[in-house]
Amino acid sequence: MATIFHIAFPDQWEAAVEAGCYRWSTRGKSLDDGATFIHASRPEQVAMVANFAYDDVDVPLCLLVIDTTRLVSALCDEDLDGTGMSFPHIYGPLNLDAVVDVRPYHRGPDGLWPEVSEQAVS
Repeated sequence: MATIFHIAFPDQWEAAVEAGCYRWSTRGKSLDDGATFIHASRPEQVAMVANFAYDDVDVPLCLLVIDTTRLVSALCDEDLDGTGMSFPHIYGPLNLDAVVDVRPYHRGPDGLWPEVSEQAVS
């Protein structure tokens, strides 16, 4: 199973469960607002993304653990910013059965969002 993560606000995930699919691209942007894909990360990218895009968030987040073999929408690994680092992007809604776990994600004692280890996904 290939696994990727999506950082989410718990209330947005709960709303997605009620709606039947998840449509949030990233913080403050959804597929309904014109975003073309849902941002995701490999385990080693989660903390970097969280500490950049959610640096001022002081509430716990959650990590959607996504089994890529269950995705209905297309998955592309892309370096859209030309930084030399590619990220997984889901082009369309995230089907709920592809989310195999939802984990609480809290800041560490140092105030930073913590790393996610490769072992945590196996």
